[in-house]
Order: sequence, then C-alpha cells, then structure tokens
Amino acid sequence: MWHDMFAEQIPLDEKMLRTVIVYAVLAVLFRFTGKRGLANLNTFDFIVIFLLSNVVQNAVIGDDNSLIGGIVGAVTLVVVNAALNRLIALSPLAGRVFEGHATVVISDGHVVGGALRRLGLRHSEIDQAVRLQNGDNIAEIADGRLEPGGQLILTLKDSEQNCTKADIAALTDRLARIEALLSTRAG
Repeated sequence: MWHDMFAEQIPLDEKMLRTVIVYAVLAVLFRFTGKRGLANLNTFDFIVIFLLSNVVQNAVIGDDNSLIGGIVGAVTLVVVNAALNRLIALSPLAGRVFEGHATVVISDGHVVGGALRRLGLRHSEIDQAVRLQNGDNIAEIADGRLEPGGQLILTLKDSEQNCTKADIAALTDRLARIEALLSTRAG
C-alpha cells in the first residue's frame, strides 16, 4: 500500500509538462469564451467547470494515481497560476494578451446590443448590475464597461450622481453667507 502511494508512475517532468499544457489550453478556452467573473456564473457555467475538472484530470496526471503524482500536479498548477498572475500584474502587455480589455456595454444611457450578444450577456443582467450600483434604470448610466476580470463597472451620469458630504457642507456654507448678506442688507 505505501509503495503505491508514493511510487511515481509517470516521470516528474512529464507530469509537470502535462499540467502546464492543460492549464494553457483551458486558459485560452476561457479567454476566448467570455469575461464573466465567478459572481456572474450561471448554472450552466458551473456545470461546465465541474465537468472540465473531471475531463482534464487524466490529461494532467495520466495513469499516475500516486499521492506524489497528485501533489506534483497540484503544486504545478498553483505555481503556474501564481507566476501568470504576477506577470499580468507587472506587464500591461501581458495583461492585455491574457485578460483582454474592457468592453463598453452601455453608452450614454443606451445598451450596446452588439457587445451584449458578443459577450453572451442578457439585458436582465445589465438591469441587475444597475440596481446593485444604486441606479434605477439604464438611462441614468453614462458609461458601462465589462472589465476583463468579469466586473461590470457603471458610471452614473453627472445629473444622477449623489451629493457628497463635502457638497452639502459647501452648500450649507454658501447658504449661511447668503443669509448673512441678506440680514446685513435688511438691517
């Protein structure tokens, strides 16, 4: 039993290479199939992710069922992922290549239909994002972009922006000055 648990059944370098190749293929597939973040995954997206893990398992570890083989595959995945994330953080070019760029989905209060179709987004998802970001409807949005990481970033039109405490303080100060001016003229 102990021997089977730790005996390498596939050479270490082959296992690492298999893991890197499967990681790269999955990264390319996800890169070209959309920008949805984990928070925006629907039921079908979760099914695909669960099935993908099972489908690629043998491609990563081959016929090796040893504990060492599983650990080598897991460590390789984590190291490759961490290295790629650091590369993307350090290099704007790598960020554009691996993650892409933001896509405008709302422009001046109107949904960009072609972008929604290309991204596989529904109007209801956009409506929900507007409500989550304190808007009442799409007409209030100046600009809406789906970022490479899957976040939908919306900017309210200036006329729809809430006032800040500084805005209220400035108005209060101005009103006090007007009142003082009126009282000096009245007196």
